[in-house]
This record gives sequence, structure tokens and C-alpha cells, in this order.
Amino acid sequence: TLSLHDALPIAGAFAGLSLFGYTTKRDLSAMGTFMIMGLFGLIIASLLNLWFQSGAFALVISLVGVVIFAGLTAWDTQRTKSLYAHVAGTDMEQRVVIMSATSLYLDFVNMFLFLLRIFGSSRN
Repeated sequence: TLSLHDALPIAGAFAGLSLFGYTTKRDLSAMGTFMIMGLFGLIIASLLNLWFQSGAFALVISLVGVVIFAGLTAWDTQRTKSLYAHVAGTDMEQRVVIMSATSLYLDFVNMFLFLLRIFGSSRN
């Protein structure tokens, strides 16, 4: 089972990545496009691994998945900040809040799942 002691580093990493995305002056949109393309590659690689069932390939997929969702966390945070600045006080504000929260939630859950695949397999 997963304890609070196991989950704190993951939550700290997510918070750090979000803080980086929120405070950086660098435009992360190019990185976001790269990460989305990497996500499609990750999906294809995962489907291929269903066929080959390679443990080493699954580990590589998990490591790449953590990197991709780490990048997506920073990009989504910066995108949320930018979107909110444009829609603050309008009728679109609530939709942007829900969309952004869902996006960051999915980044966190997927990064968490990939980390569990990496570190959880050592317990078997």
C-alpha cells in the first residue's frame, strides 16, 4: 500500500514543477508542443508493449512518461496563468478554471501512475 511518506515526494515534485511554470519568464509553448507529441509517441509505445510485453521497454516507457508529464505540468501551469489573465472577469472564467484544473489533475495522476510503475515493481 502507498503511505503518506511515499506520496509526499511526488506532491513536492508536482508543486515545484507548477511553481516553475508559474514563475518562469521563458515561453514554454514550444516545450508544450514537444511534450504533446511525446505523449502521442508514449501512447503508441504503450500499445506496442502490449504486443511485446517487455519489462525493460515498460521501464523506459515509465521513465519517459514521468519526463513528459513533468514537462506538461509546467506548461499547463503557464498556460493556465496566461488563459486566466485573458478571461478574468468574463463569462468564460469558470470554464477556463475547470479546464485548467482538470488538465493539471490529469498531469498529476499520470505522473503518479508512471512513478508507481517504476518504484512499485521493485516490491514484487
